[in-house]
Amino acid sequence: MQHPTENPWTTLSEKNIYDNPWINVTEYQVLNPSGNPGIYGKVHFKNVAIGVIPLDAELNTYLVGQYRYVLNQYCWEIPEGGGPEGTDPLESAKRELLEETGLKATEWTELLQMHLSNSVSDELSIIYLARGLEQHEAEPEDTEELLVNKVPFEDVYQMVCRGEITDSVTVGAVLKLKLLLLENQL
Repeated sequence: MQHPTENPWTTLSEKNIYDNPWINVTEYQVLNPSGNPGIYGKVHFKNVAIGVIPLDAELNTYLVGQYRYVLNQYCWEIPEGGGPEGTDPLESAKRELLEETGLKATEWTELLQMHLSNSVSDELSIIYLARGLEQHEAEPEDTEELLVNKVPFEDVYQMVCRGEITDSVTVGAVLKLKLLLLENQL
């Protein structure tokens, strides 16, 4: 499929609106593709979103439950977190898996990369499949109050299909893994 490679937007100016250790917000004065003036806000994430779907030999996976402040609700999701820009994302994935579940894996496969909200942010997510699991002691951060549940993968897939799991990193990981299992590619 062919698509244009040139940017149809013209940036007239940019202004830093907000900055903290995790995000930066910039407002741009622009000319849109039709040539009309406008504004565009961009949220830049200073970390890569990392997700890990651990899968044992019996096709069980591990979900992490935690209260998500921004959503004001409790959520179940795969182990995930942030990897600082410039850091090997696989090393960040290994750290997150150990921190949140106490698991270490001997086999790692990158499942997919995806942008999480490309209309307002540049946040990139890299999701890994972890196999050859060994249980160790979890090392959660002090900001995390987590529950970890070992769940048959098929049950997690059904939770996604019923809309009980809505975290985009988890949904993407589960659907990609289900497809690979259906196509006997694992």
